[in-house]
Amino acid sequence: MIKNMSSIDRGIRVVVAAVFAYLYFSGIVAGALGILLMVFAAVFLITSSIAFCPLYVLFNFSTRKS
Repeated sequence: MIKNMSSIDRGIRVVVAAVFAYLYFSGIVAGALGILLMVFAAVFLITSSIAFCPLYVLFNFSTRKS
């Protein structure tokens, strides 16, 4: 697995995941949408921790400088 995410991209994903978690745990978003946001938050955290996004490979895209 070749890393394809820059540190800025990874940071943005962590911040977005934190916002999603806040919205869910504070009760602002609930139900199916809340669960969906938590799934996205988990995916964002996992992809940012390994610096690899499978969708970037699909579209032949990278934010990381070579």
